[in-house]
Amino acid sequence: MLQPLWSPSAERIKATNMYRFMQQVNRSHYKNFTTYDSLYQWSIDDLEAFWAELWRFAGIIASRGYDRVIDDSAKMPGAQWFMGSRLNFAENLLRYRDDRPALIFRGEDRVRRTVSYRELYAEVAKVAAALRRAGIAPGDRVVGFMPNMPESIIAMLAATSLGATWSSCSPDFGIKGVLDRFGQTEPKILFTADGYFFKGKALDSLDRVARISQELPSIERIVVVPYISERPDLNGLAQGVLFSEFCAPEETEIDFVQLPFEHPLYIMYSSGTTGLPKCMVQSAGGVLLNQIKELLLHTDLTRQDTIFYFTTCGWMMWNWLTTSLAVGSTLVLYDGNPFHPEPDALWRMAEEEKITVFGTSAGYIAALKGTEVRPARQFGLSSLQALLSTGSPLPKEDFHFIYQEIKADMQLASISGGSDLNGCFALGNPMGPVYEGELQCRGLGMKVFAYDDAGKPVVGQQGELVCTAPFPSMPIYFWDDENGKKYQAAYFDQYPGVWTHGDFVEVTERGGLIMYGRSDATLNPGGVRIGTAEIYRILSAVSSIEDSVVVGQEWQKDIRVILFVKMKPGVKLTDEIRDQVRKAIRTGASPRHVPAKIIAVPDIPYTLNMKKVELAVQKVIHGREVKNKDALKNPETLDFFAGLKELAE
Repeated sequence: MLQPLWSPSAERIKATNMYRFMQQVNRSHYKNFTTYDSLYQWSIDDLEAFWAELWRFAGIIASRGYDRVIDDSAKMPGAQWFMGSRLNFAENLLRYRDDRPALIFRGEDRVRRTVSYRELYAEVAKVAAALRRAGIAPGDRVVGFMPNMPESIIAMLAATSLGATWSSCSPDFGIKGVLDRFGQTEPKILFTADGYFFKGKALDSLDRVARISQELPSIERIVVVPYISERPDLNGLAQGVLFSEFCAPEETEIDFVQLPFEHPLYIMYSSGTTGLPKCMVQSAGGVLLNQIKELLLHTDLTRQDTIFYFTTCGWMMWNWLTTSLAVGSTLVLYDGNPFHPEPDALWRMAEEEKITVFGTSAGYIAALKGTEVRPARQFGLSSLQALLSTGSPLPKEDFHFIYQEIKADMQLASISGGSDLNGCFALGNPMGPVYEGELQCRGLGMKVFAYDDAGKPVVGQQGELVCTAPFPSMPIYFWDDENGKKYQAAYFDQYPGVWTHGDFVEVTERGGLIMYGRSDATLNPGGVRIGTAEIYRILSAVSSIEDSVVVGQEWQKDIRVILFVKMKPGVKLTDEIRDQVRKAIRTGASPRHVPAKIIAVPDIPYTLNMKKVELAVQKVIHGREVKNKDALKNPETLDFFAGLKELAE
């Protein structure tokens, strides 16, 4: 029987927000729930009651309460939530106005700044007044091309306090990548920094911003935050103004515009590797309520916590982290390379800032294993209570690495969702145990299943991750999507009325989830479906391999598995290593998983949000066009995959 790697003590369970919420539900609904499983089942059986209890538990600030929680719990898409309510997203995030630290900024160039909740409110007020003076009104788009720094959050809160819709890209996006996104939504105001730091180098942003603005006639003002220089040269920006000069000089109270629950808050983007990115519009109330659920209950966040997530402003985890302000926690913002100036940079920061919740990607954990950094031995991490991981499946071996080499007594929450919902389908459960390779639970209120090929829920088998009931943070629509055709095609064509997320997953007997990668990248040799994560998990233990990507190649009326590997510096791919890899995959997975070809490549292509692009590689090896290489972080790597002789053998 599989033993848990970690279990919370009885005292720790009773101290969690999840336990307190369960007791509230028991009192209000005459229940006697004692486990997460029973609470979860109730939350999906009675969606209306669950979301109403969450609204109350989270203390949602609204100028007008709701008339009804949901109009139709079986309608998807198109269900209406918390009808009649009026609220403001920014007001809920700025509910605290004391001297407790709200933001701690750590830049790669060793800069450190602290912004208190009182100071944060004052700064947002000045920017909000300036935006109002510039004519920004509800529904206008305000965007950021910003590093992960306090001004990014200040600008977002100021814009959303007025009812404007916010969208952002990180400054490592290329010009076309930015235009593919902002060009569709026509923003009025663009916030940017003059540059950013990466691997010890100062990189200018203003030249790209000038060229971007020439292609975006909708932009009326470009607000520039000095970062790499004290006084940036704005001569190339006709609409440019320094942040300090744009802000209103006087401190004012914020007039939080009260808007319906479904008012557009964010525009999020798909990766865009198959064409223009989809622009997913999400509601203020839906994002607020769902993210507070995930932070307050599943992450067990409190005012006493210091939370960090390694992210950029171009990834949904930035939006997710920012909502921690609604809980009153201290947010640590880091901008730069996580291994600069040394591979221990983030763990040194974790010790110094006494971080209690540390969030990162599975890719970072894999890269950390390849260094000599062992945080448990080198740093004092007594404050650390939880480690969160997302972005790709976390292999079993990395679960063990985390408990052995980072900290033994803490919750490890591997989480999974997407920009589509600005949240998660699978999360941590602070009341429950952690098992190797498993995400602890399905999120409260998320009616998630694994569907087999016949569209039936299965347990203990791999299947399509689906959600069979609506949830508040579903996109309210896609931008410029006539009749909702793109929206329908994105999620509801495979199973009408059921959200199909595009992940290959297994729901375990314990109620946890095992992720097997994107279902559209699933391999099908001999008609047997294989998740790519199964192969990556095994390769993570092969010390000579730094990175890899695995795809299916059409071959003799079937599909064969092709594995591309990036070797560690100084290591050459030999027949001996190939045999080692094949044996490990055959033993750890099955003979069908064993690749027909193992080919060394100089690098592995990733999206700007650091996700492997298996489908792009698959297209290239079949001689098909990859329409939007600007969505990739390193598009030049794809050239190597085209016309490889080994693929014709």
